Amino acid sequence: MTLPSTRDWLFSLKTFTASMLALYIALRLELPRPYWAMATVYIVSNPFVGATRSKALYRALGTMLGASAAVLFVPPFVESPYLFSFVVALWTGTLLYLAISDRTARSYVFMLAGYTLPLIALPAVTNPAGVFDLAITRTEEILLGIVCASVVGGAVFPSRLAPSLVERTDAWFRDAAFYVKETLSGRIAGQPISAARQRLAATVNQLEFLLSQLAYDHARPDILVRAHALRGRMQLLLPIVSALADPLIALLGGARARPAGLATLLADVVGWFDAPLADNDAAEREADRLRERIATLEPAAAELATWEGALLSNALWRLKQVVDVWQDCRALRILIAREKGAWRPRFRHWRLGGSARYFDRGMLIFSAGSAVGAIFVASSLWISSGWNDGAAAVSLAAVACCFFAALDEPAPQVFAFFVWTCVSVVLAGLYLFVILPNVHDFAMLVVMFSVPFLIVGTLIPRPQFNLATMLVAVNTASFISIQSAYEANFLTFLNSNLAGPAGLLFAFIWTRMTRPFGAELAAARLMRSSWQDVVLSTATPPDGDQRNLAARMLDRLMQLIPRLAATDDHRHPSIESFRDLRVAFNALDLTRARRRTGDDVSASIDTVLDGVRDHYNRCVARRERQPVPASLQTAIDAALARVSTANGGGDEPLAEGQPAPAASLPARPLRDALHALVGIRLSLFPQTSGVTGPAQEAAA
Repeated sequence: MTLPSTRDWLFSLKTFTASMLALYIALRLELPRPYWAMATVYIVSNPFVGATRSKALYRALGTMLGASAAVLFVPPFVESPYLFSFVVALWTGTLLYLAISDRTARSYVFMLAGYTLPLIALPAVTNPAGVFDLAITRTEEILLGIVCASVVGGAVFPSRLAPSLVERTDAWFRDAAFYVKETLSGRIAGQPISAARQRLAATVNQLEFLLSQLAYDHARPDILVRAHALRGRMQLLLPIVSALADPLIALLGGARARPAGLATLLADVVGWFDAPLADNDAAEREADRLRERIATLEPAAAELATWEGALLSNALWRLKQVVDVWQDCRALRILIAREKGAWRPRFRHWRLGGSARYFDRGMLIFSAGSAVGAIFVASSLWISSGWNDGAAAVSLAAVACCFFAALDEPAPQVFAFFVWTCVSVVLAGLYLFVILPNVHDFAMLVVMFSVPFLIVGTLIPRPQFNLATMLVAVNTASFISIQSAYEANFLTFLNSNLAGPAGLLFAFIWTRMTRPFGAELAAARLMRSSWQDVVLSTATPPDGDQRNLAARMLDRLMQLIPRLAATDDHRHPSIESFRDLRVAFNALDLTRARRRTGDDVSASIDTVLDGVRDHYNRCVARRERQPVPASLQTAIDAALARVSTANGGGDEPLAEGQPAPAASLPARPLRDALHALVGIRLSLFPQTSGVTGPAQEAAA
C-alpha cells in the first residue's frame, strides 16, 4: 500500500476540522445528539467540492423527507406494531427501488429518505408524542454537519472535480489505445485484452455518476455538454472497434492475398493512436491524411460484388469510424482540460442522440423486496423479544440492506459492514471508558480525537478502503455518543451499541439466504434481455425509438462486460455479447436502408431480418444461446447478391470468393445495406466468413 499523499492528508485535515466545528456548535446549541453532526461530516465529505456539495444537498433533502414520513406515520400506526413495521418496511423498500433505479448522484435523496424513516420512527415508538421533536432535532444535527462540511470543503483549498475527470479519462485513453492496437494486429482474445475491455467498460460506467456531480463543481454549461459528449464517444469506441475486428481478421488471416496498402495503413493508424494527447493539432492533420488514404483504398463498385471486396469496404468503413471517434475523444478531452476552444464532431451517425438506459426491473424489484422482508422480519423479532434497544438493530439492518441493494452479491459487503461496526464498538468503548474520563475541555477532546480520525481520514478517498474507514469514523463518533457532560455506564453502552452489530449480523444472514446468487445470474438475465432487443431491432420502429433502442443496448453491454470478467478469459462471453450487439445494430441499419431500396432488395432484406428474429426468439425461448441455422447464412448470401446486382445482373448468391455478374453499387442505401449484411454474416458465421485463424480460434 502506498503512503497517503499530500492531497489525502489535506482532505483528512479539512474533514476533521469540519467535524470538530460541527461538534462544537452542536454542543453549544445543546442539541440532544451532537455526535450526529460530527458523523454527518464524515458521511458527506469528499475530496472534491462538487461531490461534497451534491451529496450534502441530497442528504439534506433525503433527511427532511424521511423525517417528515416519520412524523406522518408514527402517530396513526404506533398502536399496531406489526402493521407499523410493515409500513416502515414498505416505505423503505419503495424509496430504495427509486434509488437503485437512478444511477446519478440524485439517487442519494431516495436512499436517505428510505432508511431515515426507521432511524427516526423506530426509536420513537416508546414515546410517540416526541416524534416531532426527534425529527426536528435529527434534521438540525444533520443539516449542521452538512453546512460545516460544505463550508470548510469549499473555502479551504477546494479541489475541483474537472481535473479528476481528465485524470480518469487519461487512464481510459491508455487502455483504449492498447485495445485498438491489439485489435488492428488481429488479436481479440487473451487475458490482457479482456482486462483492458473490462476496465474500459468500468470507466465508462463510473463516469456516469461522476458527471452527475460535475454540475455542482461550478463547471460551465459548455464543459458539462462536452463531458457528456466525451463519455458518449468513449462508450461507442468499444463496439466500433469490435465491429472492425471481424473483417480485418477475415482479410488478413488465412491464405488469401492481403489487399494492397491495407497493412501499411493499419500500421500508420497504430502510430497515430500512440501520438501524445497534448499535441492535438498534429493529430488532427494526421487524421485527415488517414481518412484520405482510407478513401483511396475503397474498392470500386464492381469489386464490391466479390466477398473480398465487400469485406474490404466494410473494414475501411469501420476503420474510418474508429478514426473519427478517436479524434472526437482527443478533441473533447483537450477542450475539457483547457476549458476553452470549439469542437466540430467528426463522428456522425443516425444512432447518436438516444437517451435510454437499461434497468433490470425484475432484479431491482427483487432487491427492494428483499430489503422489505428483512426490515419486517427484524422488526417482528424485535417486537416479540421486548428488547428496548432493539430499534437500533432494525435500523442498522435497514441501512445495510439499502446500502448494498444494487450489488449482485451484497452479502460480503454486509459482512464487512458488520466487522467494521464491531471494530467501531471496541474503539468507542476504549474512548468512552479509558480516554474521555481524562478529558476536561473541548480543546483536549479535539487533541484526543485527532490522531485516529486524521489517520482514518487519509484512507477514505481510496476506493479500496472507503467503506471500512468511513464506517469506522461514522460509527465511532455515533457510538461514543458525546454529550456536553461526561456520562458513561458500561452495561448501558453494551446494551445499546451491541444492537447495531446484532442487526447487521441478521442482515448478513438474511442476505445470504435470500440472495445466494451472484453476478452469473445477473449476466444471464442481461444476456437474455439483449437477445430480446435484437428481436426488436429487426422491426421498423420510428427513428427516435431506434436511437433509444441502440442506446439501451449499448448501456446494457457496458453493464454486462464487468460481470463477465470471471469467465471471459476462457469462454469469451463478452466477445459473443459484442457480436449480438453488432447483429442488432446492423439489423437497425438494414431496416433503415430497406426503405430506400427496390422491392426485390427489400424482400431479400426482409428474409434476413425474419431469420435473425427467429434465431434470437429461439435463444430467448430456450434461455440459452442456440446454433445459428445454416438457412440464415443462405438468406444473407442471397441478400448480398441481390444488393450487389440491384441495377441488373444475375440472381446467384454471393459466396465467398465468387464474383457476382454485372455488379454496381452507385446508391448510398445499397452500400449501407451491403455493409450491414456483411456485418451480420461476420457476427453470426465467423467460422465460414474467414474470421477464425490461429490467433482467433479460441475467441470464435
